[in-house]
Amino acid sequence: MAFGRSEFASELKRLGINVSRETLQQLETYAGLLTKWQAKINLVGAATLPDLWRRHFLDSAQLLAVNSLPRAGGGLGRGRSLSSAQSAEATIPTPTLPQLGGGRTLADLGSGAGFPGLVLAIMTDWRVHLLDSDQRKCAFLRQVALDCGILDRLTIHAKRIEQVTGIAADVVTARACAPLDELLKLAAPLVGEKGTCLFLKGAQAEEELTAAERHWTMRLDKRGSITDPAGNVLIITQLKRKSQ
Repeated sequence: MAFGRSEFASELKRLGINVSRETLQQLETYAGLLTKWQAKINLVGAATLPDLWRRHFLDSAQLLAVNSLPRAGGGLGRGRSLSSAQSAEATIPTPTLPQLGGGRTLADLGSGAGFPGLVLAIMTDWRVHLLDSDQRKCAFLRQVALDCGILDRLTIHAKRIEQVTGIAADVVTARACAPLDELLKLAAPLVGEKGTCLFLKGAQAEEELTAAERHWTMRLDKRGSITDPAGNVLIITQLKRKSQ
């Protein structure tokens, strides 16, 4: 059975997120533009385009319900802010994503075709920064934002992530952008120690966490993706670089 807007809305309702008719129409506009632009520039893997509502829209939108996602294997993992001998499961509370309202600010690293940042911009009232150095992809992001009527609260930074300054984000997101250690280096100046990082990762998440803990302390909750059996959602708070 095809997975479209109805299935998308049903899956999110199951997670406690109600999607309005207006939002679904904006996402339909997004889907149409993506299909049109894909013929000119490579925005997503061609094989994923027929399954756009699940592979890209739902994959992004699940970040709005991270605390309802299933626990990934190993629960909280090893608790990167504690010694490995301590029990992270008993000691570290689950980080909570800020509420959808309240004028929050989100920064999306390596936005590409807009996943997850542009989807989250459409589905919330947040101020969103999309960061990507590819000028053609940034032109696409701008067109989607214009046609969806959200350009007034969206800023597109067409430059390398490390060159972007002046953002104080409540949430930083990324998908398929860089290994975790590099992501944390890019995110830290934007989110500080009080914000939340939400990173969509694949089966290599545990290996990347092991590499990252050499340089960072953090509070971590690892959740299973609802769109990819091997996927993970990393919820990271209290991020701090270790003293060298």
